[in-house]
Amino acid sequence: MAQVEATTERIIAADPEAVFDALADYTEVRGKILPGQYSEYEVREGGDGEGTLVHWKLQATSKRVRDCLLEVTEPTDGQLVEKDRNSSMVTTWTVTPAGEGRARAAVSTVWDGAGGIGGFFERTFAPKGLARIHDELLQNLATEVEK
Repeated sequence: MAQVEATTERIIAADPEAVFDALADYTEVRGKILPGQYSEYEVREGGDGEGTLVHWKLQATSKRVRDCLLEVTEPTDGQLVEKDRNSSMVTTWTVTPAGEGRARAAVSTVWDGAGGIGGFFERTFAPKGLARIHDELLQNLATEVEK
């Protein structure tokens, strides 16, 4: 099994701390900014960054729905890591300064891909599809914090 990775980033016209705080707010903000591919969103523990346990279903393709139960940690300033208890999937969100009053929000998701021909197609197409979903989420985040 090869590791599969999807990455994307966006410059947001807002203070990095405000961007990070919005991203880490699983109680109020996160549910509002998730694109339509997400469903059954539920905060089960915590709700603000480190210590949050959150559930959602992610329909990455018409045939593939991931049932995700994510533990959230904050290993360093400006970074959120979501580890899925139901799979090998790990998503890392990183918010850094990008000039005066601007932030760079980057997201990277990695998981163990399938083997064989299915794995070939997964490694080829899944990163692009997930990057599109994450790009929409980052656009929604920008809209939320640039108000």
